[in-house]
Amino acid sequence: MAVLHVDRLKPTRSHPAPTPAPAQRRARRRRTAIGFAFMTPLLAVNILVIAIPGVSSVWYSFTDWSGIGSAKFIGLDNYTRLFGDPEFHAALEHNLLWTGFFLTVPMAMGLFGAFLLSRIQRFQMLFRVIYFIPYVVATVVSGAIWQSLLNPDQGIPAGLSNLGISWLKNVNFLGDPHLALGTVAFVNTWQWWGFLVVVFLASMQAVDPAQYEAARLDGAKAWQEFWHITLPGIRPTLMFLALMTVIWSFLVFDYVYILTQGGPAGSTDVLGTLLYRDAFANQEAGYAASIGVVMALISVVAVSGFLYLRRRGWDI
Repeated sequence: MAVLHVDRLKPTRSHPAPTPAPAQRRARRRRTAIGFAFMTPLLAVNILVIAIPGVSSVWYSFTDWSGIGSAKFIGLDNYTRLFGDPEFHAALEHNLLWTGFFLTVPMAMGLFGAFLLSRIQRFQMLFRVIYFIPYVVATVVSGAIWQSLLNPDQGIPAGLSNLGISWLKNVNFLGDPHLALGTVAFVNTWQWWGFLVVVFLASMQAVDPAQYEAARLDGAKAWQEFWHITLPGIRPTLMFLALMTVIWSFLVFDYVYILTQGGPAGSTDVLGTLLYRDAFANQEAGYAASIGVVMALISVVAVSGFLYLRRRGWDI
């Protein structure tokens, strides 16, 4: 009997000849050129909007410039004046207080709200939408609404006083130097914390449910599940939002300017409002540029700290 060799029945597969090295290099250069061609519009926008203004700000920070006309080079005089300026010290202190507040209160509220939502199944999407609505409302609109609500003559204090609840009577939340900064932070928290809830909730839902089941079998309580499973599971998101909170806290401007414009008596001044006032009201654009450079350096320090923690494995 003839023996059939299976190997002979298999169709032979022809292997393409290896591409010569010059052809490979040409193909690689072509792919690189195509990639840069697609990136050219984005690079052009970044150069025009970010790189050129950024380099110009650094240059103008060493000049005496009103914002119009020629600039006179004065070296480090703006920075010498800056670090001896009590208004700058007060604004920087307010930014530090703002950062400390937003790293604790809104973050804790967002974590707590997300954890509660993760425990329910019904109407979860409805709660997400309700919490997220303040975040999508324009800052100018929400600022104007809260300005009316906090008006001591026509807002919540006056309405409660008409109902016989007089403990907020004549309390001017935005006009009292001791209450103004905290009030602006409260209004900003009202808008911000819903965003944190949605982000934290999405991160929590990515944690392996088997870990929670094993913890429940071992008799773990809800707060133990949160501390030992949820927090370690969402640590990358937590670290990223903490970094962005630090950066955004030093760039805060909108709510402060809308509600108080830095007043009363500078009690809500932050670096952003101080820069704006020096550049446009006092016409000291060179001095304002030095404030902007300091704000950028603070952001660089925050990002460098985040990258250091990443290398140490804190976000994994």
